[in-house]
Amino acid sequence: MLLSGVGRLEMGPVARLLALLCLCSLGCCVPARTPQPTQVSLADVKKSRGDVPDVLPTSEVDPTNPASDFEISYNYVLSRLAGMDQAMHRLNVGHYTLDVGVDQLMERLSRMDDKMAELEDKIREVYQHSKNNRKETGRLEGCQKGLRVGYKCYLVYHSYEDYAGASKKCMERGGRMAMPRDRREQEALADYVKSLFRPGNRPVWLGVNDLAAEGVYIFDDGTPVSYFQWRRHFLSGQPDGGKHENCVAMASDDGDWWDHYCDRAMDYMCEFDDRVAL
Repeated sequence: MLLSGVGRLEMGPVARLLALLCLCSLGCCVPARTPQPTQVSLADVKKSRGDVPDVLPTSEVDPTNPASDFEISYNYVLSRLAGMDQAMHRLNVGHYTLDVGVDQLMERLSRMDDKMAELEDKIREVYQHSKNNRKETGRLEGCQKGLRVGYKCYLVYHSYEDYAGASKKCMERGGRMAMPRDRREQEALADYVKSLFRPGNRPVWLGVNDLAAEGVYIFDDGTPVSYFQWRRHFLSGQPDGGKHENCVAMASDDGDWWDHYCDRAMDYMCEFDDRVAL
């Protein structure tokens, strides 16, 4: 009753103090609670002391952070450079391998060139031996099968050739086209040719022509002709071909000489020197 009445009175500071003392004497005063200490985290203590920054770093990279973009780009460039370095290394190894292969190939080609040169030399040697053998064979054939007059042998070949072809064939056989240089040789050759083609008449190339200068007759070896056996007849006197007929053949019926076109194909007669092996 008293407390409620006191509570409704308007009291000054002194009156309130006296009322409080009165209440405490009556046992109605409750002691004030002592504040209990609260539990504070270690991070808060360190933060209050200033030991750690306000924002602690995290292990995760923020993709929106410019610093992280630069680091990503830097790491990418480094990885690309590392890949290029490996590629350059492989390329250098490949170039080295290629250089070694090229050197080996060049060495083999060089050895092959040497062997080819040796082979060519042997082929030329064999070819020269073949030519020499053919010439010797032709000379022996001419002297065994043909007509011998002094140290010369003559043989008629039944193979149609023009003047140039006949000259080449005789030289390949180790001789030349027949070149009668005097009456004795001329008469011997006339009888020989007549015996081969009797009773017909087939012209045979001799080694006589005026290809270099019209009317100036030379033998096939380039020496001038000093003896002639032209056909003499009022209807067909020889030579009569002028600049068109420049090569000479012997008639098989009488042995007289006739001038003919040099590209005409006919039999030919070669002569061989039996004094030495050609």
